[in-house]
Amino acid sequence: VQLQASGGGLVQAGGSLRLSCAASGRTFSSYAMGWFRQAPGKEREFVATISWSGGRKYYSDSVKGRFTISRDNAKDTVYLQMNSLKPEDTAVYYCAAGGLVAGHWENGMNYWGKGTQVTVSS
Repeated sequence: VQLQASGGGLVQAGGSLRLSCAASGRTFSSYAMGWFRQAPGKEREFVATISWSGGRKYYSDSVKGRFTISRDNAKDTVYLQMNSLKPEDTAVYYCAAGGLVAGHWENGMNYWGKGTQVTVSS
């Protein structure tokens, strides 16, 4: 599976962005999808994940209530709607495909895309 994330940019605190991740190469709908992020000097961390059907969604505590993950299997695309952005959301955001491993989300991901930069100014 090849993954291409897009939609990052510079936004003021309190603003919104929507990230997209387009998949190609294999059956997109058979994979769970996830968003992860890495801030400068920090380890990559889990943001959100969604099951293959879209019926199950999980979020990190830091983004719960502000971010929404969704997917469109007809378009082989997963989205991350980010609202009420904070400067601490500044990071490179990565999308990934694989399976769901509760509590160890990154371990379940087999395919990773290149990231897209999100910068939130105060």
